[in-house]
Amino acid sequence: MATEQGSRRVFIGLILLAIALVLLVASPFFEAFFLAAVLAGAFQGLQGWLTRKFRGKSGLSAGVICVGTVLALLAPLAALTAFIVSEVIEGVNFISNIVQQRGLEGLLAYVPGPLRDHAGQLLDRFQTRSAGLWQTLQEQLSTRGATAAQTVGGVVATTGSAVLQTAMMLIALYFLLVDGGRLVTWLESVSPLRRGQTTELLTEFRRVTKSVLVSTIATAGVQAVAALVGYLITGVPVPIFFGAVTFFFALIPAIGGASVCIVASIILLATGHPVAALILALWGVIVVGLSDNIVKPLLAKRGMHMHGAIVFFALLGGLAVFGAIGLLLGPLIVAFFLSVVRIYERDYGRPSGRPGDPGTPPLNKPTVPEGEEWEPSGLHPEETHPH
Repeated sequence: MATEQGSRRVFIGLILLAIALVLLVASPFFEAFFLAAVLAGAFQGLQGWLTRKFRGKSGLSAGVICVGTVLALLAPLAALTAFIVSEVIEGVNFISNIVQQRGLEGLLAYVPGPLRDHAGQLLDRFQTRSAGLWQTLQEQLSTRGATAAQTVGGVVATTGSAVLQTAMMLIALYFLLVDGGRLVTWLESVSPLRRGQTTELLTEFRRVTKSVLVSTIATAGVQAVAALVGYLITGVPVPIFFGAVTFFFALIPAIGGASVCIVASIILLATGHPVAALILALWGVIVVGLSDNIVKPLLAKRGMHMHGAIVFFALLGGLAVFGAIGLLLGPLIVAFFLSVVRIYERDYGRPSGRPGDPGTPPLNKPTVPEGEEWEPSGLHPEETHPH
């Protein structure tokens, strides 16, 4: 017959196995579930306020937040796509009209001066080789057809995966907003930690993620404003639009707001403004690019109660190891480490050494002459009770 200790060990092994299997099942949607937990923690206050406004209908308030999240994700992308499509259509119509009226040579009048000679040479080569152009194009299409098909298939698969992850994130976000409180209570009840320690760790998780999100959005705003100043100084066309695009791309770590400044500087160079292009490129790299590494740690450390250098390296280390999601995972891992150490020191560590604290050994009284009383403060009786 199994002993009590043996049964306990076997059951602990079964629990660990069950946890590993659950993590394995959830691993395909790890990023979606993680982002849902981050957003649920950040929207906890808004969820409570909306629930009170909707007279206790938590499902309705969670649905409103999910719809707002979708609009916040899709609205900038839709606006950017609509602007690009309209500009492309307008450019195609303009080129088509010029070619119909003046031929290909008519386009040279709209090419900036520094590039006009190169454009003329390219046009001459195009006209001399136009006879064999169609045959060459057919050959290239036949030889590159398989590669093109693979590329298109990869793009479609990536897009489908992103849509699926977003859908899973929204579903998980809805249920976490509705039943997040019950989940925390359940985790607290089944956790092997002392009472209150699990809730304390989850509260730290919520505080850090909220701080990172707020600092990310605020930093993107700072970069957009700085880039807008550069656009206005150098005379970039439609500077407000480019400023909005900078804010959108500043939220994407792999791209960053400085990339928009580089694209705008290329446009200035192509339109015959080399000095303005150089100024904008330097402005984008130095001011817009470096502000992300300075402003974000300064803003994030206020909510994390960490040193700015720790926040800085946590952000960069998380980004290097985990990719874009590492901007959240890096600070969370560091905050988790600091929280565990703090809780252990408080609940299990050495006594603080102050008289009167629980578990503090009594102070060893020094040897004093017979007939005198020992004063812990080192003061004489008349000094401890001033008149």
